[in-house]
Amino acid sequence: MHPPLPKSNQSPGPVLLKFSNPTRDLGAERQTVGYQPLHLEIKRICKHHKSSPLSVRKGSIFARSHTPLAKWLEFILRFAQGLQLRQLDLITDGIAASSKTLTSMTKILRKACVAGLKRLRKTGMKIGGRHRFVVVDESKFAHKRKYHRGRCGNTWRRDCQWVFGMLEVDGTSRRPILRLVKDRSRKTLIGRIVRHVRPKTSVVTDEWRAYKDQLSRHGYYQFSVCHKMNFVDPETGAHTTY
Repeated sequence: MHPPLPKSNQSPGPVLLKFSNPTRDLGAERQTVGYQPLHLEIKRICKHHKSSPLSVRKGSIFARSHTPLAKWLEFILRFAQGLQLRQLDLITDGIAASSKTLTSMTKILRKACVAGLKRLRKTGMKIGGRHRFVVVDESKFAHKRKYHRGRCGNTWRRDCQWVFGMLEVDGTSRRPILRLVKDRSRKTLIGRIVRHVRPKTSVVTDEWRAYKDQLSRHGYYQFSVCHKMNFVDPETGAHTTY
């Protein structure tokens, strides 16, 4: 036998939940009481302004979205890993109810990614640190074609044909940084290292004259290997073959 319906036909309004930890129970956005849905508006209480609670969505990319946070997290996971991003699969799995909602969610994430990349380019990505190794090397691209075979794209212009790479090696993990440079002069290469590699990092280089007696002046520990003699230094074991 079904339970009796409430006498009032009006659905209850938003309920304020006070949590000691604002990060708890963020997925409990909706419950069902009888046959009427009870929408819970999750808010956080500021310890300095307890009289004015704020929504956990305020100031984030979820501020203007009505999609539950649990669905947002699942969509972000698939968006980041490239798993089943077809709208038919997402609608079937219940992440969104329409293609219009999925398009809006995709635009929000893309804007967030673009803003993050711009901020990262402005501040500069940092790798390395104390007790960490960074391998640096430069390579020439868009050089003269061998036997006049193949094509060179318009992107690789003659004034940007050197690629400078910095690779942080930490066990099995790798963190690379690649930058297009106009030349491999001392000013260009050392400037890139100072910008992207933290001080007190162990830097492994070859014996190109631009690195000679320069990295120690900027607070780095330098290990070099002479590729004319061997690819692995017999004394220190330093090498750039990663």
